Amino acid sequence: MNLHTTQLVRTDCDSCPIRHRAVCSRCEPDELDVLETMKTYKTYDAGQTLVWAGDSVQFLGSVVSGVAALSQTMEDGRRQMVGLLLPSDFVGRPGREIAPFDVVAATEVTVCRFQKAPFEKLLVSTPSIATRLLEMTLDELDSAREWMLLLGRKTAREKIASLLAIIARRDASLRLRKAAGRVQFDLPLSREAMADYLGLTLETVSRQISALKREGIIELQGKRRINIPDYANLLNETGDDTDGGMIV
Repeated sequence: MNLHTTQLVRTDCDSCPIRHRAVCSRCEPDELDVLETMKTYKTYDAGQTLVWAGDSVQFLGSVVSGVAALSQTMEDGRRQMVGLLLPSDFVGRPGREIAPFDVVAATEVTVCRFQKAPFEKLLVSTPSIATRLLEMTLDELDSAREWMLLLGRKTAREKIASLLAIIARRDASLRLRKAAGRVQFDLPLSREAMADYLGLTLETVSRQISALKREGIIELQGKRRINIPDYANLLNETGDDTDGGMIV
């Protein structure tokens, strides 16, 4: 696959689809002007590697659209997916010289990339960016813990329900909505990708999705459109303690 660079039609930060959640969400106009001087857009095809583990970090940035996977390869060649990067998530770590994980495009991904050295310098003089990045890092820590539970302890059905709930919640957030009641979104991953990332077989993923559909938990429209009649019912299938009560 060929890597290609795409200049988005809308390059103005005010019209950016992730503006309210991105690292620059609290920037003043003059701070956005500074960011403008160090940013470029790049689009990667599905399956393309954005960052190789062990390589020097060349850029930092925000996922504008699409989904990327964080993964690590062990000595014997086995790969473990350790997380997903969804729109508004940050790619890379300021102050880190070597990338710890592979970052691979699960779908076509567009990234708003910042030159590493100028961005790190800007963090020192721009508290709004530093504070927002800290908040995002803490959110990512929570997501990592959620992912550990999902991979380590949940049943196949709970894994599928949890992944759908996570994507639905993030999609609603990007649209400035609350994930509640009837929720609709486009699933950004193929069933093959879901199976790979969740440590399941393709047959198991298809079987569990069919079961959730048959029981009215989800509705399928085309290949990727997911309708959830009642988000609370989906949460009940994740195995999480969604009501905050004592687990008995």
